[in-house]
Amino acid sequence: MLKADHDILPQTTHDECARLEFVKTLRAHLSGKIMPGNYAVYEERVEPAIRKATGESPKDSTQVRKVMEKHPYYQFWSALQRRSQELMWDSAIDTTERQLPTLIEKFRSYRSGSRAVKGSLRLNPDVQVPRYNSVHDIHIQPGGYHTEQAPEDDVAAGAIFETGIQAYGWGLNLGELLLGFMRSTWPDFVPKRILDLGCTIGSSTVPWAQAFPDAEVHAIDVAAPVLRYAHARSEALGVPIHFSQQDAEATDFDSGSFDAVVSHITLHETSRKALPRIFAECRRLLRPGGLMLHFEIPRGNTPIEQFMHEWESYNNNESFARFMTNIDLCSIAQDGGWKADEVRDALIVPDMPGAKKNYTRGDVSFKVLVGEHS
Repeated sequence: MLKADHDILPQTTHDECARLEFVKTLRAHLSGKIMPGNYAVYEERVEPAIRKATGESPKDSTQVRKVMEKHPYYQFWSALQRRSQELMWDSAIDTTERQLPTLIEKFRSYRSGSRAVKGSLRLNPDVQVPRYNSVHDIHIQPGGYHTEQAPEDDVAAGAIFETGIQAYGWGLNLGELLLGFMRSTWPDFVPKRILDLGCTIGSSTVPWAQAFPDAEVHAIDVAAPVLRYAHARSEALGVPIHFSQQDAEATDFDSGSFDAVVSHITLHETSRKALPRIFAECRRLLRPGGLMLHFEIPRGNTPIEQFMHEWESYNNNESFARFMTNIDLCSIAQDGGWKADEVRDALIVPDMPGAKKNYTRGDVSFKVLVGEHS
């Protein structure tokens, strides 16, 4: 059975569970045993070949890509990695489709109030899904997060997403990581009103609401199917969160109405034009003394690390992610109205003994863009 602490998650049969466990094991094998071999190929063959041809080591990931993509070992790993992602969604879709009518009825029971309603859900059909979300299926999840698979009250995208990430393999809750960073850095900070941008199913939002039970917690996304699922999920957990369908570039909340505005690996799924508008909106929404915290995945410090991270862009429909490699988020935040002394970068290094990064060697680390509204 899937690991779950709420009743909206699709339940697996024996065979469905075995299939998902196979995908999880395959991904772990690829990440821990096969992927590191790319670094040996680079160090023993690719880097020396580039140095011999040009007289110097590679300067950027583009130079590495031209050679690495031709190597059979990289092609072997890349093809298996892509296939593991496809298998993950295939497994999640089969499990979800079998139970979709039941999941929709569960959502309706939480929405209607026949079960205790603690939070709220506000949908807006006039919200336009930005092109950077609609032009392709992010993470190659069929239909992405926004496509309606049922005539009414669809929750499929959310159910597929949560079922799939059970096999993803990290076992991390990004909300807990960012919350831990905030508490260690600002131990006396107790927000009364919190906003999570790009919340998908709300799994990263829930820890904030649990940590600050007296706070009013809001979460937004542009995709209605994941918001419906998120609402039912948080209600099933007994956690009050107010979900609404909104674009992070321009929300309908009052200026200065939040103490903290956060996001969890959302920025790299937007665009270069959207970033300054999102940061400007964050600043508008924060009261003086409020915090902006954007949690993001690392992009690597060397050409080979950056090349390996960029696999997601070229093979997993994370198109904007590769451009984040060389973007100075602090500078873009200033384009959005933040002062230079209000923004900075920070690192979160979670305690994961023996763990490997998905696409680089060493311990997992994440970046945080910090904004302190003066």
